[in-house]
Amino acid sequence: MKLWHSFVKELILASRSFYFYVELVMAGIFLFLLIFVIPEEFNTMRDEYIYWDIPEAARPFMEEEFLKGDSDGVAESVELKLGDEMIPATHYADEEKNYYIIDDKEKAIAIADEEREFASVIHMNETGEVTYTYYMQGYETERLRNIYLVVHNENMDVLREQFDRQEVRPLHANQILLTDRQNVIPSFLTFNGSLMGLFIIASYIFLDKKEGVIKAYAVTPSSVWQYLMSKIFIIMLTSTVTSLIIAVPVMGLQPNYPLMLVFLLTTGFAASALGLALTSYYDNIAQAFGTLYFLIILLMLPNIAYFIPSWNPTWMTLIPTHQMLEGFKEILLPSGDAAYVLWVSLGFLAAGAVLFLFANVRFKKTLTI
Repeated sequence: MKLWHSFVKELILASRSFYFYVELVMAGIFLFLLIFVIPEEFNTMRDEYIYWDIPEAARPFMEEEFLKGDSDGVAESVELKLGDEMIPATHYADEEKNYYIIDDKEKAIAIADEEREFASVIHMNETGEVTYTYYMQGYETERLRNIYLVVHNENMDVLREQFDRQEVRPLHANQILLTDRQNVIPSFLTFNGSLMGLFIIASYIFLDKKEGVIKAYAVTPSSVWQYLMSKIFIIMLTSTVTSLIIAVPVMGLQPNYPLMLVFLLTTGFAASALGLALTSYYDNIAQAFGTLYFLIILLMLPNIAYFIPSWNPTWMTLIPTHQMLEGFKEILLPSGDAAYVLWVSLGFLAAGAVLFLFANVRFKKTLTI
């Protein structure tokens, strides 16, 4: 009962604090971005600027080849802006790319450079031999470069025959994937639950230290662990509510909400306990700023790697927020791995318990200093 009364008292005090509403405002911002800014599916169409360095007699053949792949079978005359100049071009498009055929080689390369897009020159000599020169931006992967080398050094009919012979089997039948908008939610939930929780509980503790609340426990019958646990309960409650504010309007009834509740509570507990352990070494937020900043940046790395699949080193899996991201993604998927989420939840619960016991010992020592 003492713990419950302590929690109610802390909840009332927290509701009068600026920090209590920071999470609510952030949840509102995330929800606004998901509904009004982030599209259901990102536009993955790429632009390619091409110059045909070919004899005039070969142009009809090249145009015919591009029209075969065009979505509507119609070439469109357009104008492209290069500085203050408008450049005429012919536009073709398939399911993956927009092709702009420009009659000036230097301008084609200049537009690609300005737009940070892909440019190519198709050259045909008198004997009908075709060569390709690509102007890349430097961020292309080695795999993509190798594909271009293979495509232009092997017979396309042979390559197509080999591709058709490849057997492709889905690992999971009738698998439902997340949309691009839904795929952003695990990152928002991780940020809201771990990084915001860590920062908010640190702010609460440093505010109480400044007002002498923690020192006062040396002369009261209340236990320090009850005070600390009530703070954690506040963070767990607010992070759970704000996470549901983010997820429910976008995901509807698709996620496993009981599993999400378990995961939110355990990850919130671990993040809050980490915040308590951190604050036990400092008297105010100014002293802890360097450590807090380093810790938040470290925990943000998996969030960054989440949107860059090609950059996902093995050591990244050792950062707890990596497991949070994977856990939230499994929860949002209708066929998600519930066993994985439960095991990760158990791990966060154990880690949180160890950190909480350590923080309790540390705070008890500060009462006598």
